Amino acid sequence: MNISLTPELEQLVKDKVSSGRYHSVSEVMGEALRLLDERDRLQEKRLAELKAKIQEGIEELERGEGIDGEEVFAEIEEDIRRAQAQMQQAEAAK
Repeated sequence: MNISLTPELEQLVKDKVSSGRYHSVSEVMGEALRLLDERDRLQEKRLAELKAKIQEGIEELERGEGIDGEEVFAEIEEDIRRAQAQMQQAEAAK
């Protein structure tokens, strides 16, 4: 199999071999492909986990277990106000 690399990528591969960490271009390319496969598998796993969480949320909503969005945002805004007040108190105490 022949592949074409940009000059930048070709230099990167040469630098990896020159560093002594890899013994050949094939070894560099093999490691690169292994890492690419590992990354793809991790992304697939994360996507599956996200889809499962979304499905769980949908099922909770269907059972009437959801929380009103306005209520959630009001709680977040109150948390922000409290944090700002604490920061102001800390600044005043200095």
